[in-house]
Amino acid sequence: VGSITTQNCFALADDISVEDVPSTDSPTQVDDYVPPENADNFKFEAEVNRMMDIVVNSLYQNKDVFLRELISNASDALDKLRFLTLTKPELLEDKEELEIRIEYDADASTLTVRDSGVGMTKADLVENLGTVARSGTTKFLDALQEQDKNDVGGLIGKFGVGFYSSFLVAKRVTVASKSPEDGVQYIWESRNGEDVFHIYPDPRGNSLGRGTEITLHLKEDCMEYVVRGNINTS
Repeated sequence: VGSITTQNCFALADDISVEDVPSTDSPTQVDDYVPPENADNFKFEAEVNRMMDIVVNSLYQNKDVFLRELISNASDALDKLRFLTLTKPELLEDKEELEIRIEYDADASTLTVRDSGVGMTKADLVENLGTVARSGTTKFLDALQEQDKNDVGGLIGKFGVGFYSSFLVAKRVTVASKSPEDGVQYIWESRNGEDVFHIYPDPRGNSLGRGTEITLHLKEDCMEYVVRGNINTS
């Protein structure tokens, strides 16, 4: 994903904007994706796989929920940073702006949600996006047994598993993140239907300054999300 440009940009909220950006070279825009040789490979825990299957199979008629969840997560990352800067104002040194941006690239078939929040270290990416203990998966599955299984959309945000709704529309998800606690920006990546994810240093270096960038490589039947009007009304 290339640098941010103000061209064709409009605001959705005080700190959220949507942009149509020109295609740029990216390390992860190839359809036949193969992780780089220096990637560390991890298996999703069994319950995470089960939860992803439930989310995708239950919400396939309500795909728009993914964007709500990604924006909500980005907003939480900004709120956490605001709280931390009360005692650690130096966390804003790499990037002062607190914002959420949405970019779509029709040529690359990608939709990107980027925030300048607290960001994640390599360990955070493993724990937050791959394990039961930190993803809220166990609580989500327990609650699903007790409530109407048709209300999956109402539960995923409550238990912090909304990120996985990205696979409703994406054949592959790429997460780049830079934490002020780590000098290295990392990429987390996984393909829809696989039980593994990969983490490796971002070859672009520190392109974010601070925060997280989630790029969805869209399925062929989900190309409506690279149309600005559709994003604005999702």
